[in-house]
Amino acid sequence: MAWMVIPPEDLYLSEQVIVLLSCAFSFLGSLLIIFTYIRWPELRSRPRQLLLFLSVVDLFSSASYFYGVLRDFQTSSWDCIVQGALSTFSNTSSFFWTMAVALYLYITIVQSQQSLAEHMVYWFHLISWGVPLVITVAAVCLQKIGYDASYVSVGWCWINIEAEDKLIWMLLTGKAWEILAYLVLPVLYLRIKKHIGRAHRALSEYRPILSSAPVYQPRTMADKKLIFIPIIFIFLRIWSTIRFILTLCDSPAVHNPILVILHGIGNSFQGGANCIMFVLCTRAIRTRLLTSLSSCCCKSTGSSDFRESAVSEGYVSGYGSIRESQDGQKWSSHLPST
Repeated sequence: MAWMVIPPEDLYLSEQVIVLLSCAFSFLGSLLIIFTYIRWPELRSRPRQLLLFLSVVDLFSSASYFYGVLRDFQTSSWDCIVQGALSTFSNTSSFFWTMAVALYLYITIVQSQQSLAEHMVYWFHLISWGVPLVITVAAVCLQKIGYDASYVSVGWCWINIEAEDKLIWMLLTGKAWEILAYLVLPVLYLRIKKHIGRAHRALSEYRPILSSAPVYQPRTMADKKLIFIPIIFIFLRIWSTIRFILTLCDSPAVHNPILVILHGIGNSFQGGANCIMFVLCTRAIRTRLLTSLSSCCCKSTGSSDFRESAVSEGYVSGYGSIRESQDGQKWSSHLPST
């Protein structure tokens, strides 16, 4: 295949800037998801705990991609290998945690087996952390990770471009799990949506005879949107798979700047997309976040404004200066009325 010996592809400055911004927003979004989970215990649930672990790996993924694009490697230096190993581990772990969230929701919602879902959490940890770690360690020990300026990346290091079996390792360290997720996630998502729709129709038949209104549960309302994680994943990751297939087919469309930008954003922005969906677009969490921000701003500005107004108004009021009013309190037990 011609792509095995292609020269390095230079990225435009605009492409680098867009990918760097995507990495930065994803990093901040992942931090915000982690913060909201720690800050408000009443919103914690098992699905959102799985989202927390997904946000942790997205945090490291966006940071490693940011460093790789910013560094603009030209050789397989030590930091290139470190960046490639970190992005390989976090990227592969992200695939498994995304499928773990979908599988947990499928077992609890469709199968209605909460005990089985709780038991599966231990396997989620073993697989989502263990398998990527074994793959990454093997790739590093066999010197498969290094400088990769081919068409299957957007500036960061991944599989060494000089490796003879690079295609096998590209599949093993990401693309095979990515394609597997494309096959599994839509099936789970459609089954969950179908079950929820059937449950809503059944509930609507009995709603007129209910004696009381349903109780608002912010945690349940926040958990409902977790089923959109597979959609976010597929929409973001599909562009890298398209470029990978175009590369295998030696298609010139792989150089399309729009496709390159979508590839860079898709690989690095999952943390930001999850933050938009599960923090900014979730009223239960957004309300608490805005309340905390407003209270912090009021405390910082209110204390400074009070000190400034106390000093300035002490001389313009009809009661004299602050010192005079304090001295007057020593001689009179009654303050002037307003």
